[in-house]
Formats: sequence, C-alpha cells, structure tokens
Amino acid sequence: MRPCPGPDCVPHLPTCFTVPIGSVDTHAHVIGRPPAYPFVASRSYTPPSASTEAYMAMLDATGMTYGVLVQVSVHGTDNRVMLEALAANRTRLRGIAVVPPDLPEATWRSLNEAGVVGLRINTLFGGGVGFKDLERYEAICAELSWHLQFLTDVYTLAPIATRISRLRVPFVIDHMGYLQASDGLDSSGTRLILGLLNDGAWVKLSGAYRLSDAPPYADTIPIARALIKAAPDRCIWGSDWPHVAHWNAMPNVGDLLDLLADWAPEPEVRENILVANSIRLYGFPLRDQK
Repeated sequence: MRPCPGPDCVPHLPTCFTVPIGSVDTHAHVIGRPPAYPFVASRSYTPPSASTEAYMAMLDATGMTYGVLVQVSVHGTDNRVMLEALAANRTRLRGIAVVPPDLPEATWRSLNEAGVVGLRINTLFGGGVGFKDLERYEAICAELSWHLQFLTDVYTLAPIATRISRLRVPFVIDHMGYLQASDGLDSSGTRLILGLLNDGAWVKLSGAYRLSDAPPYADTIPIARALIKAAPDRCIWGSDWPHVAHWNAMPNVGDLLDLLADWAPEPEVRENILVANSIRLYGFPLRDQK
C-alpha cells in the first residue's frame, strides 16, 4: 500500500488576513505508530505518524486558538491516540469519535467527559462505520448533545437525503461533500448539498486539494461561495492536517487559510466561519478579542 507523505513541516500564518482570536480548526487527525497503535487491515492508505505535539505546533504557527481532532480511519474504532491528545489539551481540543453502536453506558459517559462532542460516519475510506446504524447513532448524539459528521461524497448521500434531513441532531458534511470543482454549480451534487443546507446541514469548508487538480485551488471558489451563501451560520473551516490520502504537493495550512479569504472575502463572514459558528458547534469558550 503506497505510503502517504507527511505534512508541510513549516506551517505559516496566512498573508491575506489576521487570524482572529478564538479561531477553530475543525478538522485534523493525530496518528499513532504501529505496533503500539495498530492500523486496520481494511485501510485505504498508510500514513506516517502525526503527533499531538506536531498538531499543537501547527495550530500555534497558524494563529489558531482551538482544534477539533477527528478519529482517523486507519485506526478504526481504536480512539486511543485521539483521546490521549484530548487529555493533554483539554482546554484547546475537542474530538469526534468512531465507535461501534453498542458500547456500555459508562463508555459513552467517559467519551463525553474526555471532550468528545460527536460521532463520525465514514463511507470513503476503510476502517470507518457506515449508515447502517444511523438512527442508533442519532439517539446517542441526542442524549449527549453531540452531533453527527459524515465523511462521504454528496452523491452517496442522494439515496438517503430525506432520511438525513430529518435527523434530530446537528449533522456536518465533511470537505464540502467531496464536490469536485469540475462538477460546477449546476450539478446534481451541488443541488443536493444546497438542499441539505436548506434543511439544516452544516458543512466543512475544507479539503480543497481533494476537490481541485492543482494549487492554488481557485476553481473551488464558486462552490465554496455558494455553500457560504446558502448557510453562512453553519459553515466551518478545517485544515484537514496532516492531509492523509494525498500524494501530490502537500498544502501549507497558511495557504489554505489564504484560500478561505477567497471563499469568504467579507471579514465578518470569514470571522463567523472561523470563530462564532465553530465555537457554537463544538462548545469552546469565547476568547476576549482585546
């Protein structure tokens, strides 16, 4: 299995704007090293390790206040690396777990106390859980005031769009639904994700390099702006560090933040995406801007 390269080791601040205090990177992964933290056999890629320390250094280098760690697919339902990162950084990090639906009640409470705020459903990479137990996961999230997060392409959502739109808990679509920039604004996928946004979905403005052929990913601007226009109070931004399952030139998080300035050129809208929307969803404390 072809190994993934590591992330850019010199992350930098964006050049187009000053990152506001309280900004949240809503999508990143920490990855352990086998054999202590084994990879699942069904994985779609083999990444290098990505430590908590390296992630926190990236947040500091790019001016981000908070981070959200999403359980990476290669570790399957073994959330230990993520939970250890949360324990070491309780004020700055939250977590999205991948777990079987039949855990004991005490385990759900333990995850909640550790800083987990949501569950991830993943249909794109091996090691995840799919939509089979969606209603069970919805009930768990409703009880714990968590949300659901979907790593899937928007076309996979089409057959279950009505089912999803009726969820009683917030639900987040990763990486702009994997809409390819070449699909354009008139595609059925774009219409579907806009419809889900109208029904209350959240969307992560992330993964531009997964949707576009080459940097600076300017062809993603029309789709991102359409999503922001549809739900400016439910768009959030994520770095997708350390950019797993990507074998082309590694993006720098500072450059991805500069792309956000193209997606959301109005400072107030951009600040809501980075701060207010994300803090509301993940429960971080507000920071004084002064």
